[in-house]
Amino acid sequence: MKYLLDTDTVSYALRGEGQVAGRITSHKPSELCISAISLAELRYGADRKGSRRLHTLIDTFAGAVEVVAFGEDAALEFGRIGTILAERGTPIGEFDVLIAAHAASLRCTLVTNNIRHFSKVPGLALENWK
Repeated sequence: MKYLLDTDTVSYALRGEGQVAGRITSHKPSELCISAISLAELRYGADRKGSRRLHTLIDTFAGAVEVVAFGEDAALEFGRIGTILAERGTPIGEFDVLIAAHAASLRCTLVTNNIRHFSKVPGLALENWK
């Protein structure tokens, strides 16, 4: 795995916005993954909208890339990153710290449209495909 796709990146791909879908299809599926945290956020959004169509799109997408479980290494990174951000007074929100920690633990580049936000995480590799 090389790229962990943030929730917003997957959302853009599902809606056909920007260059995201093209960038995704330019990579082998084995080079892409999403966090189970992002999958949970996507499911929450689909449930809030009451959208069966969106759930079907999510099913298709999640079947095409690896959905990575949040494990012990990611939990360690969450503690480390969350502490750093809290001590600096630069919080980014707990879900985003979870996703950043997951990318860091997997040594993946996080693909997100929110570069400014995630750039507060020291050492996190970032790209924007929108």
